[in-house]
Amino acid sequence: MNEKLKVILVDDQGLCRRGLSELLSNCYGFSVLGATGHIEELRVLLEQKPDLLIVDLRMKPLDGIALVEKLRSEGVQTPVVMLTMSDSETDLSNAIRAGVRGYLLKDMAPEEVVDAIRRVAAGELVVAPTMTVKMINLLRGDKSDPEPRHSLKLLTEREREILQLLARGESNKAIAQTLSISYDTVKLHVRHILTKLNLSSRVKAAVLFATEQNTPKDDIPTR
Repeated sequence: MNEKLKVILVDDQGLCRRGLSELLSNCYGFSVLGATGHIEELRVLLEQKPDLLIVDLRMKPLDGIALVEKLRSEGVQTPVVMLTMSDSETDLSNAIRAGVRGYLLKDMAPEEVVDAIRRVAAGELVVAPTMTVKMINLLRGDKSDPEPRHSLKLLTEREREILQLLARGESNKAIAQTLSISYDTVKLHVRHILTKLNLSSRVKAAVLFATEQNTPKDDIPTR
């Protein structure tokens, strides 16, 4: 039997903490260790060794990014998902630079939030579907990423179709509806795409696709 994913929620709004806590507590595979809006209480909760922190961006007196930076300076390396209403590219950039592994929006569907949290726990870098283009812009401008490019010629026609939709910011659910296939089939295709391209996240795959579109036409497979 798999162990439950242990999470701590950090949000200064009690209603948001309660709603997210109930959502995750009712999902298979999650254990909510606690929820707080105060850093001193968070330090106590961290003694339980959570697998993941889910942190709001707009908090007082310490916002989410400053909180993550403070925790990192204190040696806390627990992966962090930022859950926010802000779709600002600047906030996204600052969060990623602070070491956040997920940037999700509070208007996402509950099932998308849960799926994204699981993917972060599995080691992916995950952003809200509507933030994908902004993430691509950030990563394309980051020349420090040493990961080599990989040819899209390795992909099947169906996998290329799915990758193109990923690059547009579509969620797995939306892709399934667009292509008239099941949600689980989309997830399997995405997994195969990442494996073939030797990439760690769907965001990086989307960046690769966007970059390939700027190469000469004879270097891009056609149907």
